[in-house]
Amino acid sequence: MRMRRYSQQVEEEAGIDLTPMLDVVFIMLIFFIVTSSFIKESGIEVNRPQADTATAQDKGNILIAVTADGQVWLDKQVVDVRSVRAHVERMRQEQPEGVVVVQADQDARTGLVVQVMDQARLAGVDDVVLAASTESR
Repeated sequence: MRMRRYSQQVEEEAGIDLTPMLDVVFIMLIFFIVTSSFIKESGIEVNRPQADTATAQDKGNILIAVTADGQVWLDKQVVDVRSVRAHVERMRQEQPEGVVVVQADQDARTGLVVQVMDQARLAGVDDVVLAASTESR
């Protein structure tokens, strides 16, 4: 009977308590979620015009791309110009302090770029900027 108690005691001591490790993992997960920035991409790379006075924009959460062939890209999909307002309103609810950055190709129609910027402003966004490149090509 004595042997039996000793073997039970050894088995109980051999267990590892994982609670502190799980606490650390959850704290790290929360830290990375809070510190990460969620940036929506337009979905296509455009050939932006060069500007010597271009400055970096810190908060560009809603990116809209206008291609040379007249396509409007928003959230990695082609959208119609008339639906830009609805998309921006929806994305603005997720990121209320973000700005809209229009990435227009240097060969894009000016009228289309103005329509896209106008739709973003109609969605209630005051900060609508046009992206330019400072790099020489």
